[in-house]
Amino acid sequence: MDYKTVSPMKTYDTFNGDADGICALIQLRLATPCESTLVTGVKRDIALVQRIPADAPAQVNILDISLDKNRAAVDKLLAAGCSVFYVDHHFPGDTLPDASGFISLIDTQPTTCTSLLVDQYLGGRFHNWAITAAFGDNLNSVAEELAQKAGLSSEQASALKTLGVCMNYNGYGATVEDLHFHPADLYREFVKFADPLDLIASEPAAWQQLRDGYQADMEKGLAAPVLNETTTSLVVKLPDEAWARRVSGVLGNELANRNADKACAIVTEKADGSYLVSIRAPLNNRTGADEVARQFPTGGGRKAAAGINELPAEQLDAFVGVMSNFWDK
Repeated sequence: MDYKTVSPMKTYDTFNGDADGICALIQLRLATPCESTLVTGVKRDIALVQRIPADAPAQVNILDISLDKNRAAVDKLLAAGCSVFYVDHHFPGDTLPDASGFISLIDTQPTTCTSLLVDQYLGGRFHNWAITAAFGDNLNSVAEELAQKAGLSSEQASALKTLGVCMNYNGYGATVEDLHFHPADLYREFVKFADPLDLIASEPAAWQQLRDGYQADMEKGLAAPVLNETTTSLVVKLPDEAWARRVSGVLGNELANRNADKACAIVTEKADGSYLVSIRAPLNNRTGADEVARQFPTGGGRKAAAGINELPAEQLDAFVGVMSNFWDK
């Protein structure tokens, strides 16, 4: 069954607020325009499915959000007669829902992302958006190979990379108030362009603001103090400030790119004394980030990239110790 053949009374598009989630929905809605209710938030707000009312049948599209973290809410929707189209690359749990209304495209390989799965599903109709998302998800070698196969010039590939990184950067923050744009608003602005290269060429105000904000925050992030460094790991600490929360994820990617043999973590102070943590596995061994994160409360993610939403201050030393030893094998 194709999710597009279902015609419920209401459609909900639920998506992660990062580059991958936004680019995945852009592709779907360019292929099938639809008036839908958007459900999204900051990148780390992954318990999004519970926001969807389970009181009537509806079409629910869920993009780039862990099924494992939303299973109870998905089961409620299916029990209410909803049709659920689920596309994701995070750990889904041990089993998938066994319901006729559940359709999924789930692949946890560290070399793919949700937008690439949507790209395959749509037969590459909006391929440049998928390439943008791959760059945003720090799948640089994958994205570069796709760009080359698509016949893009090095300048075009570089432009898509900048766009993807900046879109990903916009998703990070403790609340949407930390962000330059609410992810739903960024989606609405960018879905106007069937090709992201046209967006870049037209220089809309939203793109200019996002790019300038990224450059300013990244300059501060690269000057942040190192908390701990070993032959296999690097941990950097950021203060409890909006710019730091915004840059934490993309800074982790940048440090990983610069230190391909090291796992990198960004530890950001929170107002309550705990820490927000972004973890990147070594680029030359893209595995283990999720295992490290899940050793702590509120931790989770993918093999190559994971995070901890609330690391208690008294567990900071333990976390640094795990980072120091996990890849030192």
